[in-house]
Amino acid sequence: MRIAAGRPADVAREVERLLRAGHRSFVLTRIDRGGMLDLERLGAARYAAGLQSSVELEEETPAAVAASR
Repeated sequence: MRIAAGRPADVAREVERLLRAGHRSFVLTRIDRGGMLDLERLGAARYAAGLQSSVELEEETPAAVAASR
């Protein structure tokens, strides 16, 4: 499931809600180009999801990489 919440606490709540619904794989959308906020959100999601779930930060699209240069 894709998660776009901005605050780490909101990310954790969303992951917990989705876990109760039976989801075990989560992808966080980038909101800080992979910076500290994204890493904090990723940590919150991993903590809330537990060891049996897959949590990752979405891949940067080639267009986004090119635009940032």
